[in-house]
Amino acid sequence: MTVLLAAGCGGGKTTSQAELRLQREDLVAVSHALKSAEGPVANEVAATKLAWPLVANGLPAHPASSPQSPLAAATRSAALIQVPALLQDAQAVALTGPASQLAALFRSFTGLATRGWQLIGSSTQQIEHGSPAAARFARENVALYIESVYDGHFSLAQIGKKLRAGYKRLGGPGAFGGSLTQAEVDALADVYSEHTDRLHPHVGARLGS
Repeated sequence: MTVLLAAGCGGGKTTSQAELRLQREDLVAVSHALKSAEGPVANEVAATKLAWPLVANGLPAHPASSPQSPLAAATRSAALIQVPALLQDAQAVALTGPASQLAALFRSFTGLATRGWQLIGSSTQQIEHGSPAAARFARENVALYIESVYDGHFSLAQIGKKLRAGYKRLGGPGAFGGSLTQAEVDALADVYSEHTDRLHPHVGARLGS
């Protein structure tokens, strides 16, 4: 038995009721996983927004690497984000429909932001305390790590609109009922939104600068 839901932009393929049911179940489960991560994500976003003006256009001449610096705080907050089990590679490979893309976006965010801040921190240490050669190498390459943080937050900011689109495509409130309401989707979409998570200004650091 099939329904009139095209699987791709070009249409031509329909999705069975069983496939639709599984995609809805996966979207509900991923939405719950995203909800569970809201707190640590909000902490990382807040810390990153405080630190971002200090690095967006490259590290200053004398970057502060003390544990109390905004850069250190952002690094710590990123490291504290735990990817929910369902969104990790081992389980996410079985996700279907929009849920699969949402899991990939969350992993992209955590991987890029966490690693980016770690390497920015290492670079500031090398610039402040390393040999001249190590300091020069760190400064020439830190733009890669700064851009990684920006790209991670770009991925995070896409989750909300992808969630809304997937929810609508799979039937919206009428299809999900109480398992995932429009209000729940809207609340999550606000947390994982461009307004909430995008970094400003746009990354201006350039490799080798």
